[in-house]
Amino acid sequence: MTIVVLDGYAMNPGDLSWSTLQSFGPCAIYDRTSESEILDRAKNAVMILTNKVPLTKETLAQLPRLKYIGVTATGYNIVDIAAAHAQNITVTNVPAYSTHSVAQLVFALLLELTHHTGHHSHAVRSGRWSANSDFSFWDFPLTELAGKTFGIIGYGNIGKAVAKIALAFEMKVLVSSRSSRTQPVDALITSQLSPPFEIIDTDSLLRRSDIVSLHCALTKETDRLINTQRLTLMKPSALLINTGRGRLVDEAALADALNNGRLAGAGLDVLATEPPPKENPLLSAKNCIITPHFAWASEAARLRLLTVVINNIRSYIAGDPQNVIS
Repeated sequence: MTIVVLDGYAMNPGDLSWSTLQSFGPCAIYDRTSESEILDRAKNAVMILTNKVPLTKETLAQLPRLKYIGVTATGYNIVDIAAAHAQNITVTNVPAYSTHSVAQLVFALLLELTHHTGHHSHAVRSGRWSANSDFSFWDFPLTELAGKTFGIIGYGNIGKAVAKIALAFEMKVLVSSRSSRTQPVDALITSQLSPPFEIIDTDSLLRRSDIVSLHCALTKETDRLINTQRLTLMKPSALLINTGRGRLVDEAALADALNNGRLAGAGLDVLATEPPPKENPLLSAKNCIITPHFAWASEAARLRLLTVVINNIRSYIAGDPQNVIS
């Protein structure tokens, strides 16, 4: 049974061990694979692991030995699921491995936007505090989070984790989510919220929130959910956080709103095209913090990811596949 890892570097750049995976049989591990290299590298594969390398209908048709695809991520749009099903290929993913790490980065971005810690640290190191006439200085308004309204669009595992942290900052929490309209609100959240937890429509959430954090899936309905029209609903003092999917946001519209003072700031870990082209307007937008899609990538999260990837394979071999999406 030959296992081929097409793009293992993101999950394991060298600080984790592949030994358990290699114990299943012959294993070829590639840091990265271009689309032109897929067929040559995977032609003998019974199992393939992929994170971002696409497996299209045309590619799958040329891999007759393939029986299993393990997506080393939660999102699985890089695999043609219908084609895999037609070829009797089992496809699995890894849900909920990065919940805590992503929620943590939401607030790292938010705290940077509200206190500009990096800027002020640089100012101190450059000698400005030493030369200052007063014991204290700041270059931006410093914003206290307690009492602010925190809007969450998408109330899955990460949305729930973010809500709990927002409560610790004594913020009011609003939620807009298709699933939360029909499912009971998490008991822990309900018991801690005052005033009562509110589930409202997206437009109302945008109007009322001081901070909006995006955690919904990317679908036809949510593609560019935050667009010119929606941005006009938000307070000029509001902040937007996106650690979900880049295409949830119309990037040109967001850059325009930031540059013209219609939105106070944005913290983004994802963009529509990654890595971004140099002409992406957000790279030069005012008060826009961008991190390189690494919310998921803490060592703890990647270890959980690798552990579930291996357990998915083990379960498949045992005839009881888990986390199946095909």
